[in-house]
Amino acid sequence: MIKRLLTLVPAIALSFCASAQKYSNGLVDKSIAIVGNEVITISDIEQEVQTMRASGMASDQNLRCEILEQMLESKLYLMQARLDSLKINRDMVDAQLSQRIDQIRTGLGGDEQVEEYFHKPLYKLRQEWRQQFENMSLTQQEQQEIASKIPEITPYDVKQYVDTVDVTNLPVIPIKYKMSHICVYPDREAAAMVVKEKLLSLRERIINGEKFATLARLYSEDPGSARKGGELGMASKSIFWPAFSDAAMALKPGVISQIVETPDGFHIIEVLEKKGDMFNARHILIRPQYTVKDREKAFSRLDSIRTMIVDSARISFDMAARFYSEDSATRTNGGQMADINTGSAYFEIDQLKPQDYKAIQDLKEGEVSRPIESLDNEGRDGNLVYKIVRLDKIVPAHTASLEKDYTELLSGVEMLKKEEALKVFIDKKIKETYIVIDPLFKECEFTRTGWQEKFRKD
Repeated sequence: MIKRLLTLVPAIALSFCASAQKYSNGLVDKSIAIVGNEVITISDIEQEVQTMRASGMASDQNLRCEILEQMLESKLYLMQARLDSLKINRDMVDAQLSQRIDQIRTGLGGDEQVEEYFHKPLYKLRQEWRQQFENMSLTQQEQQEIASKIPEITPYDVKQYVDTVDVTNLPVIPIKYKMSHICVYPDREAAAMVVKEKLLSLRERIINGEKFATLARLYSEDPGSARKGGELGMASKSIFWPAFSDAAMALKPGVISQIVETPDGFHIIEVLEKKGDMFNARHILIRPQYTVKDREKAFSRLDSIRTMIVDSARISFDMAARFYSEDSATRTNGGQMADINTGSAYFEIDQLKPQDYKAIQDLKEGEVSRPIESLDNEGRDGNLVYKIVRLDKIVPAHTASLEKDYTELLSGVEMLKKEEALKVFIDKKIKETYIVIDPLFKECEFTRTGWQEKFRKD
């Protein structure tokens, strides 16, 4: 790979003629862009492509062009960040590096497979990825510095935007729902006891000679691993629930674990192989199941609560939620639901669980649904819960207006101002900075026209 040059701009004009060398896939490495005193090589781009693929991301014919433009912009931010003496966020870098390594090691099946895939030792990859994340940290901070210099957006700015923008370009606010619920859970302890007895029976059968893999195919409720005899593949312990990975790491190969409970359900585990903080294990997962009797009991209770609220008006919905709901996250605020990701009390259709949407789609504001089965937000798939839902408010889909949607418009204007500030910065730096791009990428459709003037003239 070309040696990185740190001299002044005139001295690096000929660096495209540096000696080439072969790297993975039989291609020849070469410098394909110079930004100030920074060099981008083909191998830089190809490694990023490999990393994205190893992380499970799809790629298309435009991917390398997109990566190159991102790298070019990143170099400009990076150079300014160094001039501004910005400091690397070490905690963020460590967390991102750990996440990437765990993800790729798990996806490829272990350290040896990672080294074979990238044709580099893992310690070298760690160094390169750490450098990438350090650069990313500085880049993001520089972007924040640029954005922080934007004057505070005022109501006048928002009004001016609404008054001047073409109405067809105003954001469309989708239909939103505000809801409250009263939840009742089935008897979890009784259902858990049934599951544990079943797993203990399976564990005894394995100890007495039956094959773990056969029983996993027959009984495990993890569809991804059941068809493979319960085998999970070599993976980092960090991707599993802590209780699961702790139990697995404590086992010797061939030993069957006691019952392990996670938010997904109950497991028994057999470790096949361990390497450092990675392991390959089999497991049988069984989730608690509930009967028609559980459903009838819960529905009867919810029907009684609904009758008190709707028919006799003996108690308000909010008060009933505080007295009777078993959802600790909402009972104290009268059952009002909130999106777990945004904290908003308003839900768009695609943010609602299908069961909840079905319950309220034909209701009018203030009406309370009949009892339904739904899922809570625990674990990967949610746990069964029975509920009644009140539709508190419907906000119809509409073009954003200053009166109804000031907050959304304010956020939109702020985003536009930030994007414009970043665009001005990049366009200015493209003109001021010594940049040369290899004609190999001349057919790329870059988003910024300024790059077209920076191709090397052959």
